[in-house]
Amino acid sequence: MAPSSPNLPNLEVIEVQLLLEGVYRYYGYDFRDYAPSSLMRRIRKIVASEALPTISALQDRLLHDPACLERFLLGLTVNVTSMFRDPSFFLTFREKIVPLLRTYPFIRLWHAGCSTGQEVYAMAILLQEEGLYHRCRLYATDTNELVLQKAKQGIYPIELMQEYTQLYLKAGGRRSFSEYYTAGYGNAIFRASLKENIVFSPHNLATDRSFNEFNVILCRNVLIYFNRTLQQRVQQLFYDSLCSFGILGLGRRESLKLSPYEERYEEIVKGERLYRRLD
Repeated sequence: MAPSSPNLPNLEVIEVQLLLEGVYRYYGYDFRDYAPSSLMRRIRKIVASEALPTISALQDRLLHDPACLERFLLGLTVNVTSMFRDPSFFLTFREKIVPLLRTYPFIRLWHAGCSTGQEVYAMAILLQEEGLYHRCRLYATDTNELVLQKAKQGIYPIELMQEYTQLYLKAGGRRSFSEYYTAGYGNAIFRASLKENIVFSPHNLATDRSFNEFNVILCRNVLIYFNRTLQQRVQQLFYDSLCSFGILGLGRRESLKLSPYEERYEEIVKGERLYRRLD
């Protein structure tokens, strides 16, 4: 007998679990510990955009059509970002963190979950203005290789530049923001000099290990999309990847409060989500 309508949401949950397990086993992308409510919304949107009747039909298409995987990754991963988003964070970084970084002969920064790269270029601009960029290496990683390609290009719609300029100035910018890009064909193309010390590379926070020791790790507005198990795994990864007294930067809606690592960091400026490892 077919299940009654009240049971249909439970069927969808099973379908999602099977879908994510199939994607992990066949392609190696692990979304099994992403926050379920956000995940369900995104998967339903993908099912609708593919004009499919069920989540199970999406699983079938995904496992037999690599082009569908690309669309799935774009729809599932969170790519909402901006340049100098939450400008007080960058102002605090400039005023409180940069003086600490000046004490290092060479500085490694990791932008984990960099999306299309706006925050990476924002940090490159900040470090250039502070005279530190020449002794920095910025590692920009994301699960989604399609958004990484966009990040490498450093090309963004010109209509965003007015907003980015305002955020740049609020973040303590010291020049004319237009110096950092050239305009053409409706786009802003950011200067090649900003890319010289940036390494773009795929990295899956859910499954991959640490790949270096860093002075700074920034992972802003990513952990909110993970469940508690995956959040703790990533917090362990970041702790293991930071040098002694290294800096961890999180998003405005994220925190180490009540996590197993709360006592291992001090918050540098309350509310800005910039933490310093204590050992």
